[in-house]
Amino acid sequence: MISRYLNKEFLINILMILLGLIALFAFFDFMQEINDLGKGNYGLLQVLIFVALTIPGRIYEIIPLAVLLGSMLAIGQLSHSSELTIIRSAGYSIKKIAKTLVLVGIFFTFLTIIIGDLITPSSEKAAQQIKINSTASVVSQEFKSGFWIKDGNNFVNIENVLPDASLEDINIYEFDSNFNLRTISKAKRGQFIDGEWKLEAITQKIINEKNIGTIEIDKGSWKSLMRPEMINALIISPEKMSTINLFKFINYLKQNNQKSTKYEVALWEKIIYPIMPIIMIIFAVPFGFFQERSGGKFFKMFIGIIAGICYQIFNTMIRHLSLLYDWQPFLSALIPTLIFLSIGMYMIIRFENR
Repeated sequence: MISRYLNKEFLINILMILLGLIALFAFFDFMQEINDLGKGNYGLLQVLIFVALTIPGRIYEIIPLAVLLGSMLAIGQLSHSSELTIIRSAGYSIKKIAKTLVLVGIFFTFLTIIIGDLITPSSEKAAQQIKINSTASVVSQEFKSGFWIKDGNNFVNIENVLPDASLEDINIYEFDSNFNLRTISKAKRGQFIDGEWKLEAITQKIINEKNIGTIEIDKGSWKSLMRPEMINALIISPEKMSTINLFKFINYLKQNNQKSTKYEVALWEKIIYPIMPIIMIIFAVPFGFFQERSGGKFFKMFIGIIAGICYQIFNTMIRHLSLLYDWQPFLSALIPTLIFLSIGMYMIIRFENR
């Protein structure tokens, strides 16, 4: 009965905080999108759809924070009403309370995996496609000349990537094994069909030792390691890509001897991130036994907010430092999580033995 009561109290408080944060961030997103209202066909309906489609991504981002704040609120309420004292007198140690509440953490761990891997990548891509289509623009470019991609011994320049992952104005520079330029192929359009890229309106320059020949082809095929799902990396941020697509994109970059640290860090964060709700609960529980008769639930919520902000700042700092100094990706993803877990475990042991 006590275990069920604890889990229910924590679950209700966490869900309340989660709903409040969703509403708050959705409002901020809406206010930000108002600035683009009226560009092309980007009207109020498109803004509302865009904001609605970005909500899963927001939920994925704020679940650990919601768990931390909700847990702080719940433990504060239990402490303020002296229920924690009664629960402890019933034979529940701080460790046992933490173990009991891990069940709530596991629930939010599975929720994080489902939303982050199955829902967010599709909804985020759909949101960006709606905005790009409505504002009559293309996917943002890395350079004025478009995107540059290494594909085996070839270098590919794509001037425009459309929201449906089709390509416009493709330039393919093909080199031989000695890296001598042999052909330059230009195509107006490209679409991925049946495992290869179908190009249209192709102009090909063939370069040999004596002269340069030019041929024109209406349609042709281009076999490449690049796949449409890899275009997702140009549309959505690495943190919101699915684990499978991140893994595929990292392999593609490595096969072409390109730097993949940014995406490896995102992959490891994707793997470790779902356990954060469990760690946040372990971190929050000891605060119920800190100044039990003073401070109150709102003081503990304030501590939770400060802790959440510190975690986000520290996590961002470690991520940027790992990219700057080329640290092992799994370490940069693991360090902030281990620090929070260590603090939580230390406080549980300290208050248990007090």
